[in-house]
Amino acid sequence: MGNKKLKIAIFIPAYNAGKTLPIVLDRIPEDIKNSVSEIFVADDGSQDNTYLIGVGYKKLKGGKNLKVYQHQKNKGYGGNQKWAYNYCIKKGYDVAVMLHGDAQYAPEMIPKLLEPFQKDTADMVFGSRMTGDPLKGGMPIHKYWGNKILTWIENRILKLKLSEYHSGYRLYSCKALKKIPFNKCSNDFHFDTEILIQFKIANLRITEMPIPTYYGKEKCHVNLLGYAMNIIKSVVQYYFHAKKIKTYEKFKL
Repeated sequence: MGNKKLKIAIFIPAYNAGKTLPIVLDRIPEDIKNSVSEIFVADDGSQDNTYLIGVGYKKLKGGKNLKVYQHQKNKGYGGNQKWAYNYCIKKGYDVAVMLHGDAQYAPEMIPKLLEPFQKDTADMVFGSRMTGDPLKGGMPIHKYWGNKILTWIENRILKLKLSEYHSGYRLYSCKALKKIPFNKCSNDFHFDTEILIQFKIANLRITEMPIPTYYGKEKCHVNLLGYAMNIIKSVVQYYFHAKKIKTYEKFKL
């Protein structure tokens, strides 16, 4: 993992992920399990037995650095991230790795995605599905083209050259998180876009790396039309803010 010793936490957001959570935990490479400071599951008020499965896994197979938390009330996808990043900052970690509990993203990629932090060449790293062959990995065609169209709009307005904005496989420098008002971002799924906008405004280093794509039978909890509209709304708000037409607190750094 390089020469620089970093305090790393792996955050696993989980919602109704009882079937997949053990698979995700099993697939985290052993050297990563043994070297990171903490792996913590944040069950966001699931309606299934996600929390109990997490607790059972910890008892049977988990190490000392595995913790399982449960939010009694659903915080939302963005709200769960806010809780997790504040937790990582409070604990003094250097890097927060977000690995979804639905097994859509490959835990085996964590060592590769950590490399830019070891080399101090990035403040944020995300795994890009669109640099590979996402259709071969099972990405539905409507999600593929929706991703392409939204990314084109976002790149035009934000003046970035990213292959996508919608991957949930993300790693953040906690030092960088302290520089942005991420707590003012949405509690919904477009949190991921709004925090990218904040990183752009703050001139923080964003790195994307290719990852394999996997789509299984897991239920998608995203309202795709509503998500797309919220994305467009957020980038338009950024445009108004950048042009000083209207000020938005979440984009004031």
